Amino acid sequence: MSTKIYITGYGAIAALGNNVAEIKASLFAEKTGIRQGEKPYSEKYKVGEIRFSNAELIERFDLKNDASRTALLGMVAAKEAFENHVLHPDIRTGLISGTSVGGMDVSEKEYLKFLNGEVDNKEVYRNHPSGTTTQQIAASLGIDAYFNTISTACSSATNAIMMGARLIQSGQLDRVIVGGTDGLSQFTIAGFNSLMIFDEEWCRPFDESRKGLNLGEGAGFIVLEGENSLSKTAKTPLALVSGWSNACDAYHQTASSPDGSGAVLSMTEALSVAGLQASQIDYVNAHGTATPNNDLSESHALIRVFGEQVPPFSSTKSYTGHTLAASGGIEAIISILSIQEGILFPNLNFSTSIAETNLTPIQTVTKAPVKHVLSNAFGFGGNNSTLIFSKI
Repeated sequence: MSTKIYITGYGAIAALGNNVAEIKASLFAEKTGIRQGEKPYSEKYKVGEIRFSNAELIERFDLKNDASRTALLGMVAAKEAFENHVLHPDIRTGLISGTSVGGMDVSEKEYLKFLNGEVDNKEVYRNHPSGTTTQQIAASLGIDAYFNTISTACSSATNAIMMGARLIQSGQLDRVIVGGTDGLSQFTIAGFNSLMIFDEEWCRPFDESRKGLNLGEGAGFIVLEGENSLSKTAKTPLALVSGWSNACDAYHQTASSPDGSGAVLSMTEALSVAGLQASQIDYVNAHGTATPNNDLSESHALIRVFGEQVPPFSSTKSYTGHTLAASGGIEAIISILSIQEGILFPNLNFSTSIAETNLTPIQTVTKAPVKHVLSNAFGFGGNNSTLIFSKI
């Protein structure tokens, strides 16, 4: 890769913390943010719910007040990521945000009024489109030159990071805030319930007894800079985005291919882009949704890529719940923390390896030298994406 892609900022909000420092503390304490839901549509499930209402988010984080939950969470995370960065006319700065539900949380409430014969406010529906959430996040940062939206289900934030890196590499932008955001909504809960892949207990990624996922919500953004931008901002880089790839196996509308072929393609190509051998990866932050199909498929893929020397791996969705389009952004930050701290974060709730693959994830916070982290994110429709983060 001819142009280095530096990471100079990060910000996140999730069930286990309202900022990166709180998330880091929860990770070290092996403390999950998944609890029994509190909203009428989530109270039957264990979810990674953020315990602020939209009004409380607006007040606590001093946000614009006419946006959806997805946009508000995105504003919180993007604001933290871009803190101490300054917009400058000589630094072409953009924003790329991934989301899967957009402003559905507010539009579905307003539509319910219509269904009940009440007067609904048509202006509220303006918050519904996924692109609107990105526009609102960009406006909160003062970015108007370039912003874009990625919506590839659960790989959205990962693909946003990849696109940002490529725009810098191709010389089209100097600096990009990239990541993803998704708020929980009744539609999301109902949709995943129809797929029958919820677990009534805490999710157990890569465990033989796994039954399904716990949904979550949140946002995670990082700031990418090329060398041209870095020479002007003089920021101290946190890490590098050294490799990336996206591959589509088109196996099934919602299921991963049984042999992990799409994941193999994305991991292999990401290693090639980074100029690394598989043996140089120190930690894999797996997609690991705890569904029977995904974890078995990803396990097969890990074995096919790494052979008998599968590196230490874990799914941190056991901390956050599956935050859908935001997951790749939040897990990018967890990957960076792993590099910074020299720590491998555990796969909570694990007890027994999957019989077919016999892989055992990390089970406790583990000190280890970490130079390269591979992070997977897989979306519906066979969309497989991989990022590699590297120590400076």
